[in-house]
Amino acid sequence: MSTVKFYQATEQVPLEMHKVRVVQKLFLPPVEERVKHMNEAGNNTFLLQNKDVYMDMLTDSGVNAMSDNQVAAMMQADDSYAGSETCNRLVKVIREVFGTEYFLPAHQGRACENILAEAFVKPGDVVPMNFHFTTTKAHITRLGGSVVELVRPVGLEPKNNEPFKGNFDIDALKQVIRETGAEHIPFVRIEAGTNLIGGQPLSLENMLEVAAVCKQNGIMTVLDASLLQDNLYFIKTREEACKHMTIREITRTLCDQMDLIYFSSRKLGFARGGGIVSNNEKLILKMKEFIPLYEGFLTYGGMEVRSMEAIAVGLLETMDEEIIGQGPQFIEYLVKELDAYGVPMIMPAGGLGAHINATEFLQGMPHGEYPAGALAAALYIAGGIRGMERGTLSEQRDPDGTEHYAELELVRLACPRRVFTLSQMKYCADRVKWLYDNRQLIGGLKWVEEPAVLRFFFGRLAPIGDWQERLAAKFRQDFGDSL
Repeated sequence: MSTVKFYQATEQVPLEMHKVRVVQKLFLPPVEERVKHMNEAGNNTFLLQNKDVYMDMLTDSGVNAMSDNQVAAMMQADDSYAGSETCNRLVKVIREVFGTEYFLPAHQGRACENILAEAFVKPGDVVPMNFHFTTTKAHITRLGGSVVELVRPVGLEPKNNEPFKGNFDIDALKQVIRETGAEHIPFVRIEAGTNLIGGQPLSLENMLEVAAVCKQNGIMTVLDASLLQDNLYFIKTREEACKHMTIREITRTLCDQMDLIYFSSRKLGFARGGGIVSNNEKLILKMKEFIPLYEGFLTYGGMEVRSMEAIAVGLLETMDEEIIGQGPQFIEYLVKELDAYGVPMIMPAGGLGAHINATEFLQGMPHGEYPAGALAAALYIAGGIRGMERGTLSEQRDPDGTEHYAELELVRLACPRRVFTLSQMKYCADRVKWLYDNRQLIGGLKWVEEPAVLRFFFGRLAPIGDWQERLAAKFRQDFGDSL
């Protein structure tokens, strides 16, 4: 991995190892219009119109910049319904990268989760994982299963120096297996890295230990590799035993011990699609029939063939240390900039994005007023920046209707790979700092329309009181006629 130092230490910033050749015009509405747009969207950043967003930091899913080689590869796509050469090229790359013989295509990661759940989860089953993801949990619970989270306690501490906060508690995993019985555990899911606790990675050592425990107990190991590229970067840079391994060597060492691997190419591969891979033909055959039923034929699985060509190139680019380093380096820059100012951040910096600790940012706000959702709404008003609530709004209510409060109330500022410039990151930091200095103006939210499942995607809320108008007035007082 290249090291580039600036002559003046005070000017040390992340250095992009790429150049920009295609641009897209952005717009920044005035603050008064941002208040209006936020309320039209039901104070849900998912429902904002992108034309009204200056920095879209909602997610890294499907919004990463593609390389020139990916765009070029899209021109050779073979759109045959069956027997497509595009599929053959993608399978060849998957075998090279993951070392797996079999591939089932799907249109994105949650489609893979649906197929996994349909094939293996039955009522009363328990699925251990380091931490849940929203759609993963929903697919398991709708089929009568349940999820148990086994991340080590240090992983839920907002700020510490632990390099691998996503690691499994191995002793807890062994205890769950003893108490539940291996026959009631269809698989153990490893999420590398861990989305809902700040994109925190797992060490290679920990994941291999999980796989060993599963093998000893005859339990299938499933790797969610959607955020694998950031996790690979952290293994390479933070895990002493892996510093002299290549990214390819780390990937194969991990994947060789997994029974099933699934991924969203909207994250891994810089394109749009997904898939399930394995060396176990028996497991693949158990899932195979669900592909034409839910997704599409076995040569495209609901993906557009041009995207499949882009994925093939993108997976190979994921093995390039220079390419996968850009995202984590930009995130680390933003986290350090905000932490130095006093803004409560999840540390150390993880993958996917910078994460603000909304509980500490808005001290005293009750969980029931959704501090992470309120802070995300306030940030859009302050800067036209669309972040994402990753707290209680992203949970689902308990069966009796009571609110299930999240372990962490976070606002994620996702950093799509190769998309933002450093000046835009500086702008983001500036607006968060201003908001932190005026945090006493931020109030809570209440439900107006609450869906029963995955409510954070399309539910609507309203501000409690007139805090948004007062926040906009303070912005205008401080910034004058500036947008």
